[in-house]
Amino acid sequence: MIKRLAVSFSVIVVLVAIVSSMIGSVSVANAAPPPKPTKTPTPTPGSPTPLQIYGAWHCGNDACLWASVRNITEFDLMNHWLIDRGDGSGLPSVNVVVLSFVNPLKLLNKTNDAGTVNGVPRGMTPEIVNYFKSRGIRVILSIGGITFVNDWNTALAANPTQFGLNAAQVAQQLGVGIEIDYEENNSPNLTGLQAFISAYRSVLPYDATGNNHAARLTIDLGAGNRWLVPLNQKASADWLNPANPVLDYANAMVAARPDTDAVTVTSRWNEHITGYLQTVPLAPAKLRGLGKPPACTTTRHSKYTAHQPTADGVLRSVVQAPC
Repeated sequence: MIKRLAVSFSVIVVLVAIVSSMIGSVSVANAAPPPKPTKTPTPTPGSPTPLQIYGAWHCGNDACLWASVRNITEFDLMNHWLIDRGDGSGLPSVNVVVLSFVNPLKLLNKTNDAGTVNGVPRGMTPEIVNYFKSRGIRVILSIGGITFVNDWNTALAANPTQFGLNAAQVAQQLGVGIEIDYEENNSPNLTGLQAFISAYRSVLPYDATGNNHAARLTIDLGAGNRWLVPLNQKASADWLNPANPVLDYANAMVAARPDTDAVTVTSRWNEHITGYLQTVPLAPAKLRGLGKPPACTTTRHSKYTAHQPTADGVLRSVVQAPC
């Protein structure tokens, strides 16, 4: 159940978590006349709003390395479909783009080499970030991935506090959020990861309003609860409690062999919600479900499947990306 690295210009699919609502039933026979509509109150500035996410993991054009600076004209040619859905509305196709991946050990050490500047891939520039943010699309940097599991372990063993502080610094400098993609299945360093998160939050406290993009801190969990079990348990119990949230939400990743039917996909997500193999079930509002298209297309227009809501408020929305 690992997240595979995509090849050139592929965007690993995403998506999404929406809060569930509860609707009471009313007897039709005894129903009172409908009340006159009232004006929707203006939200209080700074008040929390429900997360509604439709986004994409973006691997650049070099198998998720982002090792070279991109020409914005060429980048727009290959990615314009993300910022313009092509229906004449001028609206973007997504509201979140996750640039994947940052090497955790290089970030800890603030490495400078042919493909990295101060621990960040050279291609993850302010210009690329602004390309999306100027269109109202939030940007998140993903640290890790299955390729960098050992580097995650090394960084957490060496100095998890400094690692977290470095991540927060990058988030502030670029105006982006951070995604924890730590795919150590059997024996994750949860103590070290807690220190990383605590250090990050010491600089950028949890922001329920979502106004501070750099305060957005998320985590990747298994597609269901049968992989990354210790991480799933820790995250659900200590970091994703709606009464005392530390992380903004969790991503239920795609399976190693991507499922092609919505029933199988959502049944995996439901393992998080029901608490299968967990001491604490994960609140639906804190789960973002991810899907993956069966293949890339040769067109650069996005294609959408039908939304398929589940009983627990998780909504599956899949965008099929170009190669």
